[in-house]
Amino acid sequence: MKDRNFDYEVGDIVKLKKQHPCGSQEWEILRVGADFRLKCMGCEHQVMLSRRLVEKNTRELKKKA
Repeated sequence: MKDRNFDYEVGDIVKLKKQHPCGSQEWEILRVGADFRLKCMGCEHQVMLSRRLVEKNTRELKKKA
């Protein structure tokens, strides 16, 4: 397995493996901790996911500007 050590911060954009039903794969990080709060960049739906699930499914991380 690849060792991907991303440094997640509030405001960063993560691209996940599976897309949201609206079609977007990009999510903005709103909260970081044991759980992450993510906001879909397509429809602005918010979800809470465990850190383990986010780290496992991250394809790409775009740092905030």
